[in-house]
Amino acid sequence: MAKRTKSEGPSYGEAAKRLEEILARIEEGQADIDELSGLVQEAAGLVTLCRGKIQAAEVQVQTITEQLEREAAEETESPAGS
Repeated sequence: MAKRTKSEGPSYGEAAKRLEEILARIEEGQADIDELSGLVQEAAGLVTLCRGKIQAAEVQVQTITEQLEREAAEETESPAGS
């Protein structure tokens, strides 16, 4: 697995964990009104990041699936002795 650089931002798991922390703070009333706006803004950014990572993963899975299907079709079309 390739290593991430700091510029790539948090992993999906890290972002999801931070979203859970933010939600818990808001639900438990731990965030004062001055902090609330910042937390909501941070959460919105994390949601966008997570959606982007999910979409990228979907594209990768689709690409791999299509490649495997092409390879399987090529194997069935070519004679076994070739």
